[in-house]
Amino acid sequence: MQHETIIFGGGCFWCTEAVFLMIKGVESVEPGYSGPEYKTSKGPSYEEVSTGETPYVESAKIVYDPDQIAFPELLQVYFASHDPTTQSRQGNDVGPQYRSVIFYTTERQKQMSEMYIQNIQINFSQKIVTTVEPLVQFYKAEDYHQKYYENHKDAGYCQLIITPKVEKVQEKFKALLKK
Repeated sequence: MQHETIIFGGGCFWCTEAVFLMIKGVESVEPGYSGPEYKTSKGPSYEEVSTGETPYVESAKIVYDPDQIAFPELLQVYFASHDPTTQSRQGNDVGPQYRSVIFYTTERQKQMSEMYIQNIQINFSQKIVTTVEPLVQFYKAEDYHQKYYENHKDAGYCQLIITPKVEKVQEKFKALLKK
């Protein structure tokens, strides 16, 4: 089977990237910005998106092998690695650029995502605010954002925010981790 692509927005893209790089069947993870067509082919900058005044979401483009990992397993990891009940916020990261959103690339992903959200809502005391939207455009983030956690594990943000998420996923999803 051919590889598939899904884009997850769930707060800071450094966190999403770090989590999904560990998962078996994930071929690549690329931080970037999802949203409408931009005025240049290069896309928006981090500085623009971080203002919260653009329609772009910090997100991670995940290319995976569906023969090695099922799409619902990716959804499990996604929903366990961020809070899908907070509107435009993940911890101290606040603004619409941090909203919880699944940008699907196939109709099957859309249907499975919507059904998954309906099925897990019972496990949450607050309403899940994650939206499921068609991917219009994804723009790769600047090079210094790529593999950020891997290259900056000693940075304060990484130690305080990303490492606990990584450890949580490692503990909860041992069977889904790359060997």
